[in-house]
Amino acid sequence: MAETWRYRGQEIDSQQLAFLKEFIRTHSASSRWKLSRQICEALGWKQANGALRDVVCRGLLLMLERAGQIQLPPVRRHIRGQRRTGRPRPEAVLIDTTPMAGPLSALGPIEIQQVRRTADEPLFNSLMESHHYLAYEQPVGEHLKYLMWAQGRPVACLAWSSAPRHLGSRDRFIGWSREARRRNIRFIAYNTRFLILPWVEVPHLASHLLSRMARQLSQDWERLYHHPIYFLETFVDPERFRGTCYRAANWVVLGRTTGRGKDDHTKRPNRSLKEVLGYPLTPRFRELLQGGAE
Repeated sequence: MAETWRYRGQEIDSQQLAFLKEFIRTHSASSRWKLSRQICEALGWKQANGALRDVVCRGLLLMLERAGQIQLPPVRRHIRGQRRTGRPRPEAVLIDTTPMAGPLSALGPIEIQQVRRTADEPLFNSLMESHHYLAYEQPVGEHLKYLMWAQGRPVACLAWSSAPRHLGSRDRFIGWSREARRRNIRFIAYNTRFLILPWVEVPHLASHLLSRMARQLSQDWERLYHHPIYFLETFVDPERFRGTCYRAANWVVLGRTTGRGKDDHTKRPNRSLKEVLGYPLTPRFRELLQGGAE
């Protein structure tokens, strides 16, 4: 059987691998960045909104090079002041940290602002870096970032990204086939970060924001990526949290992770088990995700 390589949902068979080798040979003058974009154009690897999947392509090419399957052009330059292992960490931003406490009604109107590709995105990144226990992590693939404002001040941050491709408890809950999952995984959004800023002590704020998000996220996603979202999911570490706000917002416990992570090759647990919670955005979520999603 011919070997197939997979990276973030993109599959490469032996015939495509041979194409990549020849393409790299005939485009030896291209930088790695330009090469990945040229390959995306040649193979038609694009997102639903027409943007090239060049970040996924670069990751795939690096994986194949490390496996000894291809040889990429040498790295031409490193960005000054940037670590080779990733982006520079977000810089701290000075904001008002005066305590905000009291009932939810006392906050007044709460504005939910999508900040990806806006002037407020650095503020979001900084708050996550400074105050979330996992710090900031740059998402790969489709993602949105939100700041929540009250009384002219940020009170919370929420981040959403493309869903993990293999998640047993989620897949059993939906009941989809492997092919349906491959085709429709883009219609699920994963809540990667949720931060109520530490000086904000307002009961029921977290569940209120999750409920508001459930009404807004799909429209925002479709505006940027040209497809809706039908299902939300997240992980909760039971050693740290009880997930009370998700349960109060009617999220459902689907099961637990295996503790092996997405890049595991040992089939053995190597991290703490997480609870998996989900929230359907439409009563038809199973129908849409099991079949040819609209």
